[in-house]
Amino acid sequence: KLGGYGLIRISPVLNPHPPTLLLPIMVMALWGILMTSSICLRQTDLKALIAYSSVSHMGLVAAAIMSQTPWGMTGAMTLMIAHGLTSSALFTLANTNYERTHTRTLLLVRGLQLIFPLLSTWWLLTNLTNMALPPSINLVGELLIITALFNWSPPSIILTGIGTLITASYSLYMFLMTQRGSISTQFQSFYPTHTREHLILALHLFPLGLLIIKPALISGLFT
Repeated sequence: KLGGYGLIRISPVLNPHPPTLLLPIMVMALWGILMTSSICLRQTDLKALIAYSSVSHMGLVAAAIMSQTPWGMTGAMTLMIAHGLTSSALFTLANTNYERTHTRTLLLVRGLQLIFPLLSTWWLLTNLTNMALPPSINLVGELLIITALFNWSPPSIILTGIGTLITASYSLYMFLMTQRGSISTQFQSFYPTHTREHLILALHLFPLGLLIIKPALISGLFT
């Protein structure tokens, strides 16, 4: 997110961008979305999956900033704020799991919904936000970015569309692998979740809910 802010601050210096500079960066950003999203589908480490997810979303942000349009800039800022809260909540959930299972391997942390139903609800809400399900603010950011990139080059809708589908796939994969299925026999007991953990997650997701009600708080910066 700090890198995205740096791109926003330095992009006016390079305006108007020469085509020889703009095209390679845009192509690499769009290709990076597909590559990092595909890597997420093959991950066995929970934290690595979430980290690659952030890289994938920042590919969208970088492409939107390079488009140098009001819609692109607004979408980039919206997605950076929305995904900053979402990815932080995902890392918090991964750490909550790790404190109880002492492993990040997805094959070993299955079936936690039976033991921590409230924590599973947080997992569901955060993953739905991560895949930009309506009416999340992530969807607003992604729609603005995809529209700005489509105006720049119509064929880009193919890459952004495939990237969106893969994002939904690995978000569901992450939820099903951690919450569904049978519990591993190596775990004998778990200590319960704490109020502070639910408070941290609430403080991540409630601001996202408030931004859904009034997205102009962040979307009106570049209009």
